[in-house]
Order: sequence, then C-alpha cells, then structure tokens
Amino acid sequence: MKHLLSVTDAKQDIFEILEQAAVFKEDPFSITPMKNKTLAMIFEKASTRTRISFELAMAHLGGNPLYLSASDMQLGRGELIEDTAKVMSRYVDGVMIRAKEHDDVLKFAENSEVPVINGLTNKEHPCQAITDIFTVYEHKKTYQVKMSYIGDGNNVCNSLLIACALVGMDLTVICPPGYEPDMAIVEDAQMLAEETGSIIEVTNNVLKGVKDADVIYTDVWVSMGDEREKLQRLIDLHDYQVNMELLTHAKSDVIVMHCLPAIRDQEITDEVIQSSINVILDQAENRMHVQAAILYKLLKDE
Repeated sequence: MKHLLSVTDAKQDIFEILEQAAVFKEDPFSITPMKNKTLAMIFEKASTRTRISFELAMAHLGGNPLYLSASDMQLGRGELIEDTAKVMSRYVDGVMIRAKEHDDVLKFAENSEVPVINGLTNKEHPCQAITDIFTVYEHKKTYQVKMSYIGDGNNVCNSLLIACALVGMDLTVICPPGYEPDMAIVEDAQMLAEETGSIIEVTNNVLKGVKDADVIYTDVWVSMGDEREKLQRLIDLHDYQVNMELLTHAKSDVIVMHCLPAIRDQEITDEVIQSSINVILDQAENRMHVQAAILYKLLKDE
C-alpha cells in the first residue's frame, strides 16, 4: 500500500491494519518506530477528531505531527498542488490531507514522493470507515453482521460500502431518493462482496432496511459544504432519523454508531445518544488506534 486515498487502497492490507490497531489499543506506546519522522497534516476543513487522533497517533509512535491549515500555506494564495506536494516530499515522511475536493488529494498523491493519507474529502473518509469496522468487531467479535446505514449517502457511507465488502460484513444503505451514495462505489462494493460473501444493498425503505440489523449507523444530514441545502435536506431526511422506535425493528442487541459531530434530535435523538446501546465514544477513541496502525503500515522502515 503506497497511499491511503480510498478504502480500496487497503484491500490487501485491511486485516493487518485492523490487527495492528488492536495491539496499539492495548498499549499505544508499545513501540516507537516513527522516531525522527514527521507527518504533515493539511486541513482545508475544520476538524476535531481527525486532528487530535492523528496528532496523538503520530506522537504515540514517537513521531512529530505538523499541523498546517490552508491559511498557513501558499495553497491559499494559489500555489499549484503539484508544486506543494513536490516540495513537501523533501521535508516530511508522510502527509495527511483533509480536503474539500477528492481530486485535489489524488493530484497531491500523484506528485508526492511520500505516502499520502486521505483524512476526509467530499467523496471518501477511509480512516473513519476502517475505524468503524474495527469498532464493530470489538463489540460483536465477528465481521459476520448486518450494518444498516441510514440517512445521507455521503463520503462516510461511500467508504463504509468498500470497508464492509472487504471484510465480509453486510451493509444496507437506507436513504431517500436523491441521497444515494456514489453508484460507481456501490457497484465496486458489490463486486468485492462477491469475493467475501457479504450483501450490499441500497433501499429507500426504512423499516425493511433496519430489519434484523446488528448495527445501525448514521451521520449528519447537512455535511460541511451542504449548508445552502439545509432546509431542503431537513425536509427530505425527516423520516430517516435514528430514534428509539426505529431500534425496535432491529435485533435486540443492536448497537448504534455515529462518526460525530452529531446534531441531536435531527439525524439521531438525544435519547439514543444517551442510551447504553450506542458505541459512539468507542468509535471516536478508536480513530487514534486505527490511524496509528495505518501510519505504521505506511511509514515504518521496511
């Protein structure tokens, strides 16, 4: 694996990453292979969990995280991404980018001599999705479960499609018409699922979609960049809320996931967040351990 731009990049390495993440969760300071290595972290979008978890993951491994906002760099003044990537390759050992446009991350990676990690784009959020399947396994002790993702088929949903297919986890995406995930990614996930035996589905039917679910997952209805569509989105997604009544249609031991930040009583009720069936804080913590495993895979000396 040269870069992690999409979950598909981890196809051959995903189980190794998941196993290493479990080791790091047991003891985050077990090894420090990143001594004298630096990870540049470029943020075009605001971040809480991505910034903190990557900084701490790199620090736990003995390395140096370097935070860079768009306003700190000449990218904000129009410098070409290609030039930035080539110069940064001379300074650092790896780059994590949280960007507005997925194509910008692809272009950066094409011109980088060091590994590049997608920390979120408008198309995918691979580190989140790999963390999510790690968290499911942690609680269910198996990947042979059904996850139901309900709401907007956004970047997180796109990455979950691939991640679930790679480990053999069933995924049903439930969304209103017009809010489906990227259909090319759906098709890729279904092809991968043929190899692993998982079932990948997309439906508009909420009750059918959550029936017998082991895991129910949701995300915000209005992502960064969608603010102008807020009122219409709230109308269209109104019936796709995760609430206690909805959970009665899933399995009795269902767990609830949300990648945060959550807008309580929009996509998920405060009652569900306060309940004991959610594993949301475990998800948030696990970002740090999974990303440490990703950094270890990409940056350690062979």
